[in-house]
Amino acid sequence: MLRRLVRAAIAEDVGHGDITTHAIVPIDRKASAAITAKAGGILAGLPVAREVFRCLDRRMRFKTFVQDGSLLRPGARVLMFEGSLRTILTGERVALNFLSRLSGIATITRAFVRQASAHGVTILDTRKTTPTLRELEKYAVRMGGGRNHRLTLSDAVLIKDNHIAAAGSLGRAVALVRAGSRGRRIPVQVEAQNLPEVREALAARAEIVMLDNLPHGTLRKALRLMRGRAKTEISGGVNLSSVRRLARLGPDYISVGALTHSAPALDFSLELL
Repeated sequence: MLRRLVRAAIAEDVGHGDITTHAIVPIDRKASAAITAKAGGILAGLPVAREVFRCLDRRMRFKTFVQDGSLLRPGARVLMFEGSLRTILTGERVALNFLSRLSGIATITRAFVRQASAHGVTILDTRKTTPTLRELEKYAVRMGGGRNHRLTLSDAVLIKDNHIAAAGSLGRAVALVRAGSRGRRIPVQVEAQNLPEVREALAARAEIVMLDNLPHGTLRKALRLMRGRAKTEISGGVNLSSVRRLARLGPDYISVGALTHSAPALDFSLELL
């Protein structure tokens, strides 16, 4: 998977060839370079960056200074490598793009985890990911201390509002899922958007209830109603300003789409040595 994604990214960036580098740099020119963090944050994506240069030239040699999941200070050197200068210059932007994107996700995830972990609440990601990059982006969430929700639709049952509308009711949607499980006990998660739906989910014995975009007072009542009867998840518009307040309510999980759809990139630079 990693090699396929990296090859596609290189093809997207290089096109029919790096005409600038090939015009300026002799084919046998060697060099050393280093990648440095320009801002503080959490590192993610170092194996991906290495794979970019390896895909261009298997003879590249690397020295790693830190591992994914590490806290970076501004100016920290993360990777040094040597080999073909053409390879270094051609792969530079693709490698830095992967590092910046994935480290940005890991960094914002760590910020959410710090706010929630003091209250024993687990931060989850969502499926709001960049098409084709989901596995890498969810890996970055793990490097930041978060946990992955579903990777694919085949991983778990999550009955959302449109499923409920299609089934006719929340209870019927749960019954249809259980009937289709062919005797296997599949944990069922249900999205509830008001207290009547919470009660209906509990009556249907859903294992997890996702409280989606509920007002704070309603959340408090819903969590009190479900305590000891189902696992609880809060979702919908969660940000760094609200996550601590929501965690104090005592849910099991808080899911945050912003981890992957709105993470600011963490800046890195590559310099020849």
